[in-house]
Amino acid sequence: MQATLAEEWPAFEAIHQQPSFTSIRLNPGKQKAYDLPKIAWTDFGYFLPERPSFTLDPTFHAGTYYVQEASSMFLEQAVKQTVDLTRPLRVLDLCAAPGGKSTHLLSLLNPESLLVSNEVIRSRASILSENIQKWGHANVVVTNNDPKDFQRLNGFFDVMIVDAPCSGEGLFRKDPKAMEEWSEDNVALCAQRQQRILADVWPALKRDGILIYCTCTYNEKENEENVGWLVSEGKGESLKLNLPVRQAGVESDWEIEEIVKNRIFGYRFFPHKVKGEGFFISVLRKKEEAEEVSMRTKTQLPMVSKKIAERVNEWLLHPHHLILLDDLIVALPEQFSTEINWLANNLNVVTKGTAVATLKHEKLIPEHAAALSLELNRNQFPKIELSLDHALAYLRKETPLIGEGQKGFALVTYQTHPLGWVNLLGNRINNLYPANWRVRMGG
Repeated sequence: MQATLAEEWPAFEAIHQQPSFTSIRLNPGKQKAYDLPKIAWTDFGYFLPERPSFTLDPTFHAGTYYVQEASSMFLEQAVKQTVDLTRPLRVLDLCAAPGGKSTHLLSLLNPESLLVSNEVIRSRASILSENIQKWGHANVVVTNNDPKDFQRLNGFFDVMIVDAPCSGEGLFRKDPKAMEEWSEDNVALCAQRQQRILADVWPALKRDGILIYCTCTYNEKENEENVGWLVSEGKGESLKLNLPVRQAGVESDWEIEEIVKNRIFGYRFFPHKVKGEGFFISVLRKKEEAEEVSMRTKTQLPMVSKKIAERVNEWLLHPHHLILLDDLIVALPEQFSTEINWLANNLNVVTKGTAVATLKHEKLIPEHAAALSLELNRNQFPKIELSLDHALAYLRKETPLIGEGQKGFALVTYQTHPLGWVNLLGNRINNLYPANWRVRMGG
């Protein structure tokens, strides 16, 4: 890094003694704007003056924003500048947990698009699923698969994001553990693994499809050399992105370094230049032919009865394709029922669409994902607005003293944002917040 940065090295070294910036990205379906300093390369990102306790903020659990590092929000520029977002697209976020890029993509994509959000590690796939549910979209499938499994989906995707596991050099300021794990051998190992991941998943991208490759590291082995390998093999072409033109004597909000080397364009973020951590991103267009796979399958997802469908669709703002998985009723966007059925037959699916209700002896018990969904028709349910203390008690799965004397399922809200459900039983209350999501912090 000293050799690379030359006279900039002292500033780079000094910034690692400073605390990281805290930034968030708003969910445009739930929160419109904050009066805070904006992140220049995204419509949704803001810097916070200090790091609050997000765990003790009910609006965080309601999915109104996501805590995300500012540099990685540059994904928005990579997508907007290379993809026609007015078209229906099939998009894969390959290494998606904990969900920053997937939730960002859901805010950018046309509602007629379908996102497959994948995580290799099962425990992390559960966290990913939770964050996707909080964001409130139905046009997403969460999967738990190895990259090579996507070879069954030849030519299926228009866009892929590969945020590859890396040596983490850009995280040294934020995560001292990343520094302890670093070695030259680990860099070489990461580079080999990244190349395998790219080779495994590449067949699933359509001809002229877009691959966005990014890491949280600086070295060329894991960045330019991996992108260069795909270009040199004749598989893809590297795309140039537009950055603001620098004016003499004027400091830009962006200060992103463009790398141009052997027909490769890459964009590197240094923490002494931008208000964010270390990051690298590059965009490729596929030039190889890719015959698209046929979506024929013998098995169909079981549908609910017409009578139940009428009742459930009253809970939603738009009609959905409703399927029954054991006792669970799941709403899928009607235009994707074929694709989602086919994906469920070819991948290990964790969640698909939005779980709306559990069916018990003709009785509908609302599911937590439905409370957080942007498709929920809130007018169909009584609402109970909670104070901060009651909201935190609810999130801890305690029993707040609310709705006494009332009966039936009610939507509990905080600052009008739905948090989940309660079942009012006249003289007592059942808190239906998911036990594995409950807040364990006091305050």
